Amino acid sequence: MGTGLFITFEGGEGAGKSTQIRILGGRLRDYARELVVTREPGGTDLAERLRAFILGGKAKQFGPLGEAVLFSAARIDHIDRVIAPAIARGAVVLCDRFADSTRAYQGARGEVDEKVLEALETTTLAGCRPDLTFILDLAPEVGLARARQRRGELGADRFESEADSFHHLLRQKFRDIASDDPDRCRLIDATQSETWVAAAIWRAIAEKFRQRERAVPVGLAT
Repeated sequence: MGTGLFITFEGGEGAGKSTQIRILGGRLRDYARELVVTREPGGTDLAERLRAFILGGKAKQFGPLGEAVLFSAARIDHIDRVIAPAIARGAVVLCDRFADSTRAYQGARGEVDEKVLEALETTTLAGCRPDLTFILDLAPEVGLARARQRRGELGADRFESEADSFHHLLRQKFRDIASDDPDRCRLIDATQSETWVAAAIWRAIAEKFRQRERAVPVGLAT
């Protein structure tokens, strides 16, 4: 995958991913050779069209497995056209959601067999896996309230409109992902202030790449 870095942000609704990506991106611009900020589903014309289709609720009729397949189709195009080329150029890529979201959202209720999701993920990613993933963790009630405030008069999207019980299952699923892959994942307490969360993320990045003795942007470990 070249010499670039691939960092993803995960978590439930209203966890603050976009805010933290903006803060981290602003800081990394001083150090990175190139910075690419993107999102899932999205990042390409095709993936953005699939995003509108899925989040608009039109894919719900296909069930969780059908949604997972559509997310994966969008991800393949995203990887091929944006993520993999950027990493190969030596860029730092920050992505708002990636494969962990499919595993969490479509696997939260257990309606799709875990082995099926793993096989779909392996085929889709083809080796393009994040170097580091931040999972922003907070109570669903808090996150959903933030999401409602953020969208204002706009209606809830496909997943925001799910029952509270789903969002509690989703939170636990993300926690399980973090627990199962501690080398890659960092669980961050998103109930803290934006400044506190940003500082925790920056420390984790420095620690991660010091441990692996990887080349990092000059000044990243300060």
